[in-house]
Amino acid sequence: MAATDTSLTDALVAALPEGSVILNPDSMHEYRWDRANDPNAGTPLAVVRVTSTEQVQAVVRLAAAAGVPIVPRGAGSSLSGGSTAIDGCIVLSLDRMREITVDPVTRTVVTQPGAFNAEVKAAAAEHGLWYPPDPASFQFCSIGGNVATNAGGLCCVKYGVTREAVLGLEVVLADGRVTRLGRRTVKGVAGYDLADMVVGSEGTLGIVTMARLRVRPLPAPAATAVAVFADIAAAGRAVAAVMATLTPSMLELMDNATIRAVEQFQPMGLDTSAQAILVAQTDATGTGAIAEADALLEICSRHGAVESYRSDDPQEADLLLGARRMAIPACEALGDWLLDDVSVPRSRLAEAMVRIQDIAAANDVQILTFGHAGDGNLHPTIVTPRGDAGAAARALVAFDAILDLSLALGGTITGEHGVGALKNDALTRELDSVAVALHARVKQAWDPAGILNPGKALPRW
Repeated sequence: MAATDTSLTDALVAALPEGSVILNPDSMHEYRWDRANDPNAGTPLAVVRVTSTEQVQAVVRLAAAAGVPIVPRGAGSSLSGGSTAIDGCIVLSLDRMREITVDPVTRTVVTQPGAFNAEVKAAAAEHGLWYPPDPASFQFCSIGGNVATNAGGLCCVKYGVTREAVLGLEVVLADGRVTRLGRRTVKGVAGYDLADMVVGSEGTLGIVTMARLRVRPLPAPAATAVAVFADIAAAGRAVAAVMATLTPSMLELMDNATIRAVEQFQPMGLDTSAQAILVAQTDATGTGAIAEADALLEICSRHGAVESYRSDDPQEADLLLGARRMAIPACEALGDWLLDDVSVPRSRLAEAMVRIQDIAAANDVQILTFGHAGDGNLHPTIVTPRGDAGAAARALVAFDAILDLSLALGGTITGEHGVGALKNDALTRELDSVAVALHARVKQAWDPAGILNPGKALPRW
C-alpha cells in the first residue's frame, strides 16, 4: 500500500465511527463482486459502511481530494456488474442505511437507500398502502439499487418502473456537496427534472442517500391466469394480442428450458412438455379482474394456447408466481450462468424468442428465456457447465449476439438491469454519436474528476 493510500485509509478511519472501515483483504473479498460475478472485478483499497448522509459526504470529500474512485453498493444484487469493484477504489456500502418513514396522508415513503424493496413494501402495507415496483429479487434488493438502475419487475406492465414511483431524492455529489432534487408535491415542473436524471444513472452522477417514493392503495385481489403453448412463437403472438386490448397487472413468460430448470430445482408439477407458459394477473376492481382474466385467456386460446385456466386461489397464485421468481436460482443450480436483459417492441416478441433459440444452437450453449413479456422485456440466460472455458467463451459470443438482435428488432440492450460493467460497448451501438457526446458532457458536469463508479453505465469514449 502506497503512502498516499495509507494516508487516505487513516483519514477514513479517523473520520468515521469505529468499525465503519474494512481494510482486511479477506473481509473485503465479498465486496469485489455483485450478482453478475464479473470476472474482471478489481480489488478495493477499502470498504466503508456508512449510516448517514453526513458520513457519505465525509467519504466522498476524502476520496475526491485523493483522486480515488468510489463504487457505491447496496445489497450487491446487480445483474449487470453495476457495483463491481475496481482496483484501488473505495467501495461505499450503503447497506446500513435502512430507515423508512411512511406518510399515509400524502401517500409517500421516505427511505434510506439500504432498505430492501420488501421492507418498503411491508412498511407501506402497515398503512394499507402498496409500493408497486417488484423486481424478482424484491426480497433482497435495495431501494438505492432500484433507483440506480430504474428497476422494474413483474407489476411494471401496469404500474410502471421505479422512475414512476420516485418523487424526490437526496444526492451527495462528487465534491461532497448534498442536494435535494425533485419535490414533495404530486405535481411540479420547476427547473430541469434532475431527480429523473439520477434515476437509472447507476451511481455515476451522485450517490443517493434518501428517496421519497409514491405509494398507492392496495390493489384489488388479483385473478391469476395461465396459458400453456406448444410453440414459443405462438406465445409471443399471444402477448402482442393481449397487450393490444388489455392491461393486465402482470404478464410473465417462461420458455421450455426455464420450465424444466425450475421443475428440476423445486418440483411443483409444471408441464415440462410445454414450449412456453404465460402467467398473468388482472386486478380490476369488483368482478372486473375475473372478466379481464377470462378475456385474456380467450385471446391466448385464439393464438394457439393448448391449455388455459384461471385461478382465484391465492395459494395457487403464489405457487405460480414463485415458479417465475425461481427462474434465476434454477439457472444458478444448473451451472455457470450469464444473464441478459433486453427489451423489444411487443410486435417483435415472437421473432425475438425464436431467434434467441437460433443463437443458442449456433453457439452450442443452453439459453433459458423468461421475463416480463407484457413489456417485451426478456431475460435470456446462458447456462454453461461449471469451469468449462470453451463454453464460457461461446456464452460471451451468444450474449453479444442477443444484444445485437434486440437492436436489430428496434429494441434496447437493457430493459431494467442497467448497463453496468458488462454492456458499455453495446451501448455505443445503441446510441448515436450525438447522444454519446451528450452523455460525456453530462458526466463531466456532474462528476468532472470522474470518480463516481467509473467504467459503469456509460459508453466507452
